[in-house]
Amino acid sequence: MHCSISGEVPEQPVVSKKSGLLYEKRLIERHISEYGKCPITGEPLTMDDIVPVKTGKIVKPRTVQTASIPGMLGMFQNEWDGLMLSNFALEQQLHTARQELSHALYQHDAACRVIARLKKERDEARSLLAQAERQIPMSASEAVTENASVLSNGKRAAEDDDLGQPGKRVRPGISASIITELTDCNATLSQQRKKRQIPPTLAPIGALERYTQLSSHPLHKTSKPGILSIDIQYSKDIIATGGVDATAVVFDRLSGQIVSTLSGHSKKVTSVKFVAEGEFFLTGSVDKTVRVWQGSEDGSYDCRHILKDHTAEVQAVTVHATNNYFVTASLDNTWCFYDLSSGLCMTQVADTSKTDGYTSAAFHPDGLILGTGTSEAVVKIWDVKSQANVAKFEGHVGPVTAISFSENGYFLATAAHDSVKLWDLRKLKNFRTLNLYDSDTPTNSVEFDHSGSYLGIAGSDIRVYQVGSVKADWNCIKTLPDLSGTGRATCIKFGPDANYIAVGSMDRNLRVFGLPGDEAPQES
Repeated sequence: MHCSISGEVPEQPVVSKKSGLLYEKRLIERHISEYGKCPITGEPLTMDDIVPVKTGKIVKPRTVQTASIPGMLGMFQNEWDGLMLSNFALEQQLHTARQELSHALYQHDAACRVIARLKKERDEARSLLAQAERQIPMSASEAVTENASVLSNGKRAAEDDDLGQPGKRVRPGISASIITELTDCNATLSQQRKKRQIPPTLAPIGALERYTQLSSHPLHKTSKPGILSIDIQYSKDIIATGGVDATAVVFDRLSGQIVSTLSGHSKKVTSVKFVAEGEFFLTGSVDKTVRVWQGSEDGSYDCRHILKDHTAEVQAVTVHATNNYFVTASLDNTWCFYDLSSGLCMTQVADTSKTDGYTSAAFHPDGLILGTGTSEAVVKIWDVKSQANVAKFEGHVGPVTAISFSENGYFLATAAHDSVKLWDLRKLKNFRTLNLYDSDTPTNSVEFDHSGSYLGIAGSDIRVYQVGSVKADWNCIKTLPDLSGTGRATCIKFGPDANYIAVGSMDRNLRVFGLPGDEAPQES
C-alpha cells in the first residue's frame, strides 16, 4: 500500500474516514494545517477525520542500484563526485576568505602608517606653534607689567615693528634678581678659592712627562674631516666634539663607544659645551644658530631650543658658574646673555668700536667677568652686571683663537696667530709671551686644567706647561706630536685631575693621551 500523496510506502500510515484514502501521517498533517481539505477529493478535512492504521514494522526494500555490484559502483561514483564538488567549493571559499583577510591586513597597516604620520605632523605643528608663541614679542605695556621677563626665546621676531635699531631686538635686560644671583655665586666661589688646595689625585708632573697616545677614535665623517671644538663632562667622563661635518658627537671614553651623534646644524659646529649640572648641552655653529640640547637616560639628546639672535657665525659658547646662564659670541660683533632653561636672550651687547666680530669667549671662574677675543687681535674684558667693557688687552697678531681663565682667578691665557700670551688680571698687563711656532703656524687652542696647575696648547703639536707665577718660569713639561698628519691640532681639553688629555685635529679623529698600560691610574 502506498501514500496517496508521495506514492511511497508510508512509515506512519493513516486513513481518511471520508474518502478511505491512505496517507503518510506527517504529509497529511501538513496539508490539512495549510489547506484544511483532502488533497485528492478536495473535500473539507480535519485531523479528527484521520484514523491511524496499525501495521507491522516496515522494512524498506533495497533499491535497484544496490541490488548489484555495478549499481553499487555507480552509487559510490556519484557520492565521490559530490564529495569532490563540495571540496572544490570549500577551497574556493577559503581562497576568497584569504584574499579578504589580506586586504583587511593591508588596510590596517596603511591606517597605522597614516596615524603615525598624522601624529608626527601633529607633534611638529605643536612644536612650531610653541616656537611661534615664543617669537611673538610682547607689547610695551605687557613688558612693563611683567618686568620684561619674557620678551624673546632667542628667535627672530616675525614682525619688525617692535625692533629698536635696525636689526636689533629689544631685550628685557639682566634683571636685578639675576644680578643678585650672579653676585652671590661670585662671593661663594671667591671665598672657596681662598681655601683652594691642589687635589691629591691630580696627575703629577712625572706622570705627564710619560704621556703618550692611548687611543684614536674616528667620530666624524671622512667626507668633511675636522674637529673644531671639544669639551668634557667630568661627572660622567664623556667627551663631546664639534666637527666640520655640521655634527656634534658625544663619546664615552671608558667604553670607547659613541653615545650620540647630534645633527641639526647646517654648517660647521664651532663650539660645544656641557653644562656641569643637569643634562643640558650647547652647540654653536657657522650657520648663525645656537642649539640647546637635553640629554635623556638612554643617552640620546633632544633639541630644546634653536637660538637665532646672531646675524653671523657663532664662534664661541661659554657657560656661567651658576649653570643657569650662558653667553654666545659671534662675528656679528655682539655677545648674547641667555637664560638656560627657557632659552630667553636677556641681553645682546654690541661693541660700539669698529671690529670684525668675536672669535672666542670665556667666563671667569667666578662668573662676573667675561673675556672675549676679536678678529682684530684684541682681548676685551667685560663686566657682566653692567655689560661694560672694563679692559682691553692688545699685542696679539691675528684673530684671538682661544681664551682660558685659570682657576686661581687672576691668570688669563690667550692664543692667536702669533703666540700665547699670559695676562695678570690684578695689574691688567701681559707678563709672559710664549712664542711657540713660526709665523705661518697659528696657535689654535689654549686651556688651563681644572686645578690651574697645567696649561695645554694646541697648534702644529700639543704642548703642556707647568703653571708658574708672574716671575717664575712656565716650563714645558711635555710635547706631543700631532699624529693626524694635518699639522693642525685645533682643540685641547684636560680630563679629570689631568689624568688624560683629549685632542681634536683637522682629521676626523679624537685622540686621547695618557699614561700607557699599567701605569694608568685606576678608575674609581
